[in-house]
Amino acid sequence: MTTSILIVDDDEAIKESVEEFLTLLNYDVASALSADEAINILKTFSPDIVLTDIMMQGMDGLELTRYIKQNCDADVMVMTGYSAQHSYEEAIAAGASDFIFKPFRFEELDLRIKRVLRETQLLKEKTKLLEKMERLAITDALTKLYNSRHFFSIIKTEIERHNRYGHHLSLLILDIDHFKNFNDTWGHLEGDKVLMRVGEVISACLRSMDTAFRYGGEEFAILLPETKLQKACVVGARIKDIIAEEVFEPEADAAISITISIGATELDRNENFTEFIKRADQALYRSKNTGRNKLTYIPIPD
Repeated sequence: MTTSILIVDDDEAIKESVEEFLTLLNYDVASALSADEAINILKTFSPDIVLTDIMMQGMDGLELTRYIKQNCDADVMVMTGYSAQHSYEEAIAAGASDFIFKPFRFEELDLRIKRVLRETQLLKEKTKLLEKMERLAITDALTKLYNSRHFFSIIKTEIERHNRYGHHLSLLILDIDHFKNFNDTWGHLEGDKVLMRVGEVISACLRSMDTAFRYGGEEFAILLPETKLQKACVVGARIKDIIAEEVFEPEADAAISITISIGATELDRNENFTEFIKRADQALYRSKNTGRNKLTYIPIPD
């Protein structure tokens, strides 16, 4: 992919000579004689690097650098012939990736451009790696839902929002019925397939604002912000019915169905998260103890 560069310099001779050299090196080059002209070009041209002089009429190169770092996804290299008036530290503080003094050898400029590009690529790769590690730290590897560690973080945040704005917040806790028997009969690999499918069904039934978690071994939790208990029960019932219709084939001649039990409740104002979770758990146990494959709700206490 061709690297694109925007040159900004009010000395037309320097601008044109740098543009000619970089074009010969197969860079995609645009140029401007002022910061204002450069900003206009940036509306339709997305450079990888902006190479700007510091001393210009109107907006100077450091001001332009700050503008670019706030509004564009581009590195900035600044150049100046006034070494006594501007420092490397000043340019870096404005957001520049490099600082070069005029006059410079074109070969040096090319090497510096390549170094900035290389460092930017390494930074992007490092950022992606860190983001991936952060996702792994809060994600259940099997179901791709969030894990229980993240559940406790999010539920506290949602309760704070509830108390601040008065929005409704409902909680569903789901448990796969007789899952130990399934694992004992068909093995954990087949059990993992069940867990993965349950996670897929849950994800497919939720809105973007809802959050699902693998809460325990075969338990799942769903937080539904801005949702009254009645609506949460509708969501839970849909998940329960879809899962009941699923057919698993752990062996060629075996067609097995599973069911889930669900407990549902809504957060009471100024209630802490342990009381909230406990009430949903109590509703789940009622579902388990009264036949399974059902949803039981416990409303906010009077």
